[in-house]
Amino acid sequence: MAGPGSSPSESSVPAPIAWGSKRAWAVFVAVVLLSLVADLASKSIAFATIADDPVRISRTAVMNAAPGQLQALVPPHTPVVAVPHLLEFKLVLNKGAVFGMGQGKRVLFIVFTFLALGFAVFLFTRWEARDWMAHSALALIVSGGLGNLYDRIRFACVRDFLHPLPTAELPFGLAWPSGETAVWPYVSNVADAFLLIGIGVLLIKLWRADPDAAAQEESEAPRPSEDGS
Repeated sequence: MAGPGSSPSESSVPAPIAWGSKRAWAVFVAVVLLSLVADLASKSIAFATIADDPVRISRTAVMNAAPGQLQALVPPHTPVVAVPHLLEFKLVLNKGAVFGMGQGKRVLFIVFTFLALGFAVFLFTRWEARDWMAHSALALIVSGGLGNLYDRIRFACVRDFLHPLPTAELPFGLAWPSGETAVWPYVSNVADAFLLIGIGVLLIKLWRADPDAAAQEESEAPRPSEDGS
C-alpha cells in the first residue's frame, strides 16, 4: 500500500514501498530508537530529581498495592514549575492507558500494545518509500508504545510526570465526570506525547490526501467527445 499524497501524474506507476527501502528503514529505526531513549531517560531523570529524594519503583509493591493506593508509593512532593501556568512536573504512577484511562487492565494493555505495534510496523512497510514524514510519525507511535510497554512490564505501571495547564480551570462551574474541574487534569509522559504527535501527523496527511485523491479520480474519468458521442 503506497502512502497517501502521490500526485496524479505519478498514478500510472506504483510508488516503491518502504519495505525495500534502506533509507526508509534507516529513518524509521533511528526515530524509534532516539524517541525511546528520550522517553525512558526523561522518566528516569524525573523520578530521580523531582521529589526531595529519588523515587524507586518496586514492581512487587505496585502489584501488591490496593486499588486506589498506588500513588502512596510516591512520597508527597511539591510539583516543579517548568513554565508558569503552562507546564509543571509531578510524579504519578498510572496503571491505565494514555491519560490514566482503563485503570487496572495491565494485561489487556500489554496485549493490545503488542498488536498495535505490529500493525504500525506493518503499515510502515507498506507505506510509500519516499514519505519520510509518515515514516517518522509511525516511528513516534511505535516508540511511544514501546516506552510505556517497557514500564508496564518492568514496573507493572507507567511512570508519568508531565502536567500541562496545571492552573487552568473549566469555565462556568463545569467539571469532568470524575469531578475534576481542571482543564487538563491528566499527568502523562514523553511517550504519550510521541503517540499523540504521531497520530496527529498521520491524520493530517490522510486529510490532505483526500483532495488529491478526488482530483486524481476526476482527471482519470472518461470525458465525452466534443460531438457528444
